Amino acid sequence: MVYQNILIETSDRISTLTINRPDKRNALNQATRDEILHAFDSLQTAPDCRVLIVTGAGDKAFIAGADISEFDGRTALTQREAMKGLRVFTAVEEFPKPVIAMINGFCLGGGLEFALACDVRIAADTAKLGQPEINLGIIPGGGGTQRLTRLVGEGKSMELILTGDLIDATEAKAIGLVNDVVPASQLLERVRILAARIAEKSPIALRMAKEAVKTAARMNLREGLDRETDLFSLTFASEDKNEGVRAFLEKRKPDFKGR
Repeated sequence: MVYQNILIETSDRISTLTINRPDKRNALNQATRDEILHAFDSLQTAPDCRVLIVTGAGDKAFIAGADISEFDGRTALTQREAMKGLRVFTAVEEFPKPVIAMINGFCLGGGLEFALACDVRIAADTAKLGQPEINLGIIPGGGGTQRLTRLVGEGKSMELILTGDLIDATEAKAIGLVNDVVPASQLLERVRILAARIAEKSPIALRMAKEAVKTAARMNLREGLDRETDLFSLTFASEDKNEGVRAFLEKRKPDFKGR
């Protein structure tokens, strides 16, 4: 597939997916969503991709939201039809490899929902985040009411969604919405360092760890502990587990192969 709205680059076992619509503040139209879905599907099995970074082109926006022009004229029935099938936010959340959102500017509406579906969020100090859908007479429809509430709690989630207010990166970190805030000039370096640290680990263990952590929001404690036990045990079937143990005992750095 020849991409028109996204860019994919891979080096040192780290892939970067850039939403490339800077003139539209990287808003998500249907064509862009389709390209993202295709890219995520391709990168799932790409051996040279162990960690995925997602960001937006330019220095103004990560993703400023959905392309609102596509909402004009839609009825409840046509909108419901448009939302059938595999949704981009679900594809992000269920991607088997770690996904880091590099939030380089406005992260609003569907853009915040995209970031919420990622595993780690690092923001520039110039970023603004929010769910302003209420200002259009609608509500978040890409998981914002669910993932935001799980991340920051019902009270703060309710405030952000009911007011549509934007918050800066510092406040986003204070409420647990982003993991870290760095000067915009240092954002790429900070994210690449984090991605490189993760990429050194066993791809099998990374996948199991991601699934285990996601389980915490989907099951009760007893079910989650049982699933953790299953996933922990499965890592013992990998060559990476043997390599990791040997490397520890031999006091050297492990060389994980993803087997």
